Amino acid sequence: MSLSGSTSTSPLTACHDCDLAQRLPTPPHHGSLRCARCGAVLRRYTGDPVEIPLALALTALVLFVLSHGYPLLEFSIQGQTSSSYIVAGAQQLWLQGKPALAVLVLLTTLIAPALHIGLMIYILGPLWLGRQPPALAAALRMAHWVLPWSMLEIFLLGVLVASVKLADQASVLPGPAAWSLGGLVLVLAAATTRIHAPQLWERVA
Repeated sequence: MSLSGSTSTSPLTACHDCDLAQRLPTPPHHGSLRCARCGAVLRRYTGDPVEIPLALALTALVLFVLSHGYPLLEFSIQGQTSSSYIVAGAQQLWLQGKPALAVLVLLTTLIAPALHIGLMIYILGPLWLGRQPPALAAALRMAHWVLPWSMLEIFLLGVLVASVKLADQASVLPGPAAWSLGGLVLVLAAATTRIHAPQLWERVA
């Protein structure tokens, strides 16, 4: 939807690509608003900006707990069976004298995802109840900052590669956490793509 000819009395919005100042018309329920000059997307609307992302964030929280509470992989070698958990990778790196790498793995697989999910719930929960969360701007900035550090999809890919390499030496079976981790990656991606800061600010305006 182009902004050309808009008569809206909303505040001026500058295009992030060409810096054209323009007023946004009444937003559509679905779709996007584009700059009248360069066509860049200024706002993207995907329905309710709070309810669906909040449901996805709560689902991600459940899957996150399951992913860290149950075995990720189960190994069987010569009749002996052992289980591996997500945090086991960081523990082994620490024991091998690689504390910096261990902390990085812990940050990208536990701390950053937990903080990302917690911030989404902190932001969206009060908005769903009709209230503005304290320090909304700071929470949005922190959620944007922590997002690149959440690398569960890369970790999951590494697990799949390692499982294939170990298949010739042992029997490797995916544990409950492997399935919940796969679901968590998909749910987090869906929740992230549905959260748009401008829509949230419009909700509290």
